Amino acid sequence: MNKVSENKSRFELPLDECPASKHPVPGLWEQISTRVAFFIGGFAISAWAPLVPYAKERLGVDEAALGLLLLCLGAGAISTMPFAGTMAARFGCRRMIWFASLFICISFPFLATTASLPVAVIALLIFGAAVGMVDVVINIQAVIVEKASGRAMMSGFHGLWSLGGFIGAGSMSGLLGTGASPLVAVLCVIVTIVGLLLIFGRYLLPYGSDEEHGSLFILPKGIVLFIGFLCFIVYLAEGSMLDWSAVFLTSLRGVDFSYAGLGYSLFSVAMMMGRLNGDHIVFKFGGKKIVLFGGICAAAGVAIAIFIPNWAVSFIGFGLVGLGASNIVPVLYSALGRQKVMPTNLAVSAVSTLGYSGILAGPALIGFIAHTLSLSFAFFVVAVMLLVVAVSSRVAAEV
Repeated sequence: MNKVSENKSRFELPLDECPASKHPVPGLWEQISTRVAFFIGGFAISAWAPLVPYAKERLGVDEAALGLLLLCLGAGAISTMPFAGTMAARFGCRRMIWFASLFICISFPFLATTASLPVAVIALLIFGAAVGMVDVVINIQAVIVEKASGRAMMSGFHGLWSLGGFIGAGSMSGLLGTGASPLVAVLCVIVTIVGLLLIFGRYLLPYGSDEEHGSLFILPKGIVLFIGFLCFIVYLAEGSMLDWSAVFLTSLRGVDFSYAGLGYSLFSVAMMMGRLNGDHIVFKFGGKKIVLFGGICAAAGVAIAIFIPNWAVSFIGFGLVGLGASNIVPVLYSALGRQKVMPTNLAVSAVSTLGYSGILAGPALIGFIAHTLSLSFAFFVVAVMLLVVAVSSRVAAEV
């Protein structure tokens, strides 16, 4: 068997092994709707980021209180992720994406206008729960659609989330920068989300699994638990870049505060570009090499930032982290569609929950190690963990 045929065979399964086997096989429009759904998820979550300073000012809270408040978003997401797979199986991906998107749109005006701390807490919990539901369900649909297509598509799907995030944050910042009020800006976001759903929502899958009345939740086990652990590491690294890259640049590399955010920007752009081109790369080289060399590249990027005391090199290092990590999680999600240990919808729920826990736990872990030892050593721990992902490539990618 030649290399192209070997790589292709990893994604092709007989129809009776596909989760969609009791339903019409997803085609082009289902693929497009999946991409749009990923775009909506990234667009919605990133549109909140430029509103944070406005919320802080309206609520009159300090940085510590704001940090606790922002945890409500993560808490809301974690509360729905474990059960999202069962909800998708019982009601279908289409209904759950519409349902969750509706609550995103309902909560946005409160996030943009409320001066009441209890209302802000409730709104963030609802917003986070809705985003968490969308995140899991679109990945369930992505696994089904990719398997039906017979080719690698997961990196491109996740690339649309990154693209949505880039456009969401940029457009919100642009609107607010031109003098639009936060309420007007979020109304534009809501119109965009609803408009995209009205056009493409009809092509979302009306099912999420063959097991329409399966278990509400199953603890991850076997290869699913291992994949969840690897996703936890990659998401932990991503959370570390989000919350600590600017601190690293200002405190250890002498970068001015006004430019420190460029480190995460380079990380994000590199990740987006890697994912948008990832399907071709995965098809050409296979998932094993993507996880292996991606983990090595990401670990090398962190090591470069640590051991070469130059601010410009640190920027390059953060870009390498984003490029290396960009296609690891999509490859791992594709593997979930091939494993036989758990139903796909429940496996995606479990892994998404574990992965998202990494985003929440990462910054706190880095902060604890940095306080106890040093920030450089904390980043070194992240590099070692990424190497663990790399050496696990065979087990994780070739399910």
